[in-house]
Amino acid sequence: MQKLVAGIHQFQQSVFSSQKRLFERLVNGQQPIALFITCSDSRIDPSLLMQTKPGELFIMRNAGNIVPPYGAVHGGEAATIEYAVSVLKVRDVVICGHSHCGAMTGLLKPEQLEELPAVRHWLEHAGATRRIMKENYGHLTEPHARLTATVEENVLVQIENLKTHPCVAAALARGDLKLHGWVYKFESGQVFAYDPQHEQFLPVEGAATRLEPVTAELPAI
Repeated sequence: MQKLVAGIHQFQQSVFSSQKRLFERLVNGQQPIALFITCSDSRIDPSLLMQTKPGELFIMRNAGNIVPPYGAVHGGEAATIEYAVSVLKVRDVVICGHSHCGAMTGLLKPEQLEELPAVRHWLEHAGATRRIMKENYGHLTEPHARLTATVEENVLVQIENLKTHPCVAAALARGDLKLHGWVYKFESGQVFAYDPQHEQFLPVEGAATRLEPVTAELPAI
């Protein structure tokens, strides 16, 4: 706690004082660029990764960057998505998975979750990811490669879940919203975006013209 409190003092004395006008303007409201959905993993810092300032990102985090299908859970995820799309009018939603994800490791190794019933129940919202890996990736036995594929497939599964939310479906139909699937490799700083034309995750660097909304269907299961 001492480190956290010291950080607050440093923020107030150095950061806030030098950007006071920015924080004062935020009193009037927020206009975030995008809704960014990612994992709770402490190794991920969305604002640091994308070099955004306060007010530029609306962030939703949970274990495994999961989006429960609409109506499956009456909780914070649906409310956050609805507020971002319907009230804040974000034009883009990014679902970002990451390397070495503990939640996806648990999905592949459910025996590790025997003493974690809440986590096990939560990961049922990634049940389609587990089945895709079981039925479509039996040939992939190397642990790291299998985990990477799970992270990527889960991003696509959660995008499909996101489309079940009425506010998202309506905004997509109007052409007011785009959905993007990313994977962040924190040990190298690389970010990979799903490219529907190539049906794979490709480096996001310099690919602004290629970043189109994810429309590809999931593999048959």
